[in-house]
Amino acid sequence: MSQTAAEFADLTLQDLAETEALDEITLKQLARPSRSLWSNAWRRLRKNKMAMAGLIYLAFLLVVAVFASAIATQNPVRADVATAGTLRQAAWIEDPNPLKTGSWDYPLGTDSIGRDVFSRLVYGTRVSLVVGFIPMLVIMFVGVPFGLIAGYTGGRIDNLMMRITDMVYAFPALLLAIIMQISFGGSRVGSLLNGLVLLFLSLSIVNWTGVARLVRGTTLSLAEKEFVESARASGASHGRILFKHIFPNTLGAIIVAGAFIIPTAIISEAVLSYLGVGLRPSVDLGSPFPTSWGQMILDGSKFYQAQLWMLLGPSLAIALITLAFTFVGDGLRDALDPRGID
Repeated sequence: MSQTAAEFADLTLQDLAETEALDEITLKQLARPSRSLWSNAWRRLRKNKMAMAGLIYLAFLLVVAVFASAIATQNPVRADVATAGTLRQAAWIEDPNPLKTGSWDYPLGTDSIGRDVFSRLVYGTRVSLVVGFIPMLVIMFVGVPFGLIAGYTGGRIDNLMMRITDMVYAFPALLLAIIMQISFGGSRVGSLLNGLVLLFLSLSIVNWTGVARLVRGTTLSLAEKEFVESARASGASHGRILFKHIFPNTLGAIIVAGAFIIPTAIISEAVLSYLGVGLRPSVDLGSPFPTSWGQMILDGSKFYQAQLWMLLGPSLAIALITLAFTFVGDGLRDALDPRGID
């Protein structure tokens, strides 16, 4: 009997110790400052090494694009008459022909008309970033409100808006971009910024449908949540419910979608330029957008055996920027996933 009482006393003391430990943990958790969704997402994104590597690389490219005039060793449009047609090699390559021997004045050599490959590669960064971000913003500007209105209103309006989306989505995006570039390339719009404005429209006119569908689906789900029903019951207007309660909760999906739209636009520009219907070649020595990586790939494909960096440089640049945005997009998707927030 005494042994049982002693065991009971030991168990009681153990339970008390465990209870005190749990209370201490609870107090620590309560004392810990609460994190918002975005601060928690940023904390989780920082733990993703590949996503952070992508962000660092993109920040580096942004610096290169902004300070391209200071980084480039030559004017990307000006041709060196002495080396025109000789295809000077990269700086570390020697050649029996002194005009082909590498020089640090042209770190990656020259192209068929004597233009510096490195300088053109640096200025091509501007075009790729602009072609990635501007169409993405246009796509979001059209697709997000379209999807919000369709998902929130429902009924016949939703059905009509989705049928319009289906009709636009049915047209191949790349084919439509090619048709627009060919049809309007010679117009005033086609000549703005060496064809960049027309390129923005060509890449945006169909691709907004994917964002609209995504936002509509998210809105349909959120419209049935308790906090939305509570806002309706409190007499909140439709605009307030849509932009104060539903739209902020769709930002996670929108940001992730935007991160994947950018590399798609960059690759599309490269394909169009390679086909000869993308950005117009510039002869203006002061042009801020003299060339693109797609144009450089087109030129390099003709002379890659004689000057490898004409093709290898822009190809690596497009591959790396695409990988960087892909890593960032994957990291954002994981960081903004509510099921994984701790």
